[in-house]
Amino acid sequence: MDPISQGALGAIASTSLAEPKQARLALLVGWAGGMLADADIFIRSESDPLLNIEFHRHFTHSLAFIPIGGLLCAGVFWLLLRSRRSFKELFVFAIAGYATAGLLDACTSYGTQLLWPFSNARIAWNIISIIDPIFTLGLLVALGIGFARRNRFFPRIGLAFALGYLLLGVVQNDRASSVGRELAGERGHSDATRFTVKPSIGNLLLWRSMYERDDQIYVDAVRVGFFGQTPTIFEGAVTEKVDLAGLRETLDEASPLWKDLDRFEHFSDGYLAWHPEKPMIIGDARYAVLPNSILPLWGIEFDASKQDRHAPFVSFRQARAESGGQLWSMLVGEGSRD
Repeated sequence: MDPISQGALGAIASTSLAEPKQARLALLVGWAGGMLADADIFIRSESDPLLNIEFHRHFTHSLAFIPIGGLLCAGVFWLLLRSRRSFKELFVFAIAGYATAGLLDACTSYGTQLLWPFSNARIAWNIISIIDPIFTLGLLVALGIGFARRNRFFPRIGLAFALGYLLLGVVQNDRASSVGRELAGERGHSDATRFTVKPSIGNLLLWRSMYERDDQIYVDAVRVGFFGQTPTIFEGAVTEKVDLAGLRETLDEASPLWKDLDRFEHFSDGYLAWHPEKPMIIGDARYAVLPNSILPLWGIEFDASKQDRHAPFVSFRQARAESGGQLWSMLVGEGSRD
């Protein structure tokens, strides 16, 4: 998730273990531990644009790396505070904070290599957006009160809130998935494969629903609401899935572009589609500004005539002027199908 959420959850985990006199130290060390795993964003290369997305949420986010990350975090603080604090004390707080990083990121849809080095699978539970202000605010409030009062009661309340909110995401994911499957059935697509739902940015109300059928990707938005509300469907569009086998026939297996196709397919969980407005761009179909859109937020440029070079990574994060209004209309349930 975003760095503030990562740091706040790490701090809540560490301060939940701290005695009153340790509360502020625990907050500082836990916050640093919660953010440290994201230091992998500095792994990048000017000549290899995909190196950054390949190694973000990689080994630093794995369960096996937690003791190492905790040691690194505690070591830095021990060098600064060794005359006043024991390494053991710092290590407990550091490892509590660091342990939250990979697990929280796996709750999003981006994909996290929790099981490295035993598996390179990108685990994504799709139960919370990479940015969710309600989740973040709840953590910060609990943390702030706990910091002011120097006790672990409110951080523990914050930890309970985080777990409860993520469990709500599980419920909402299941509801959105059911609606998406029903919609596919109504279309006569009961033979569809690879159903995936993920929350749209910043909320658990509005979900992006995707499924594959006959080498096509169908994208819709589903507003599931809360408290038994009737779901609302915003039908989207259909896009052709990229024929990777066909593209590889045009490439030398040893070329950088062949490798980049494999890396980007793994990163995007196989949801690859051609950009409808930019014919040389292979997009990650999991993400769009609007949850029922097929306009990707990012992709790679495929040019078989330049297969001796790495594929450029391109981003299309600029929202169109009308997108904000359309997203709000979906959030409040307006403009759905009849």
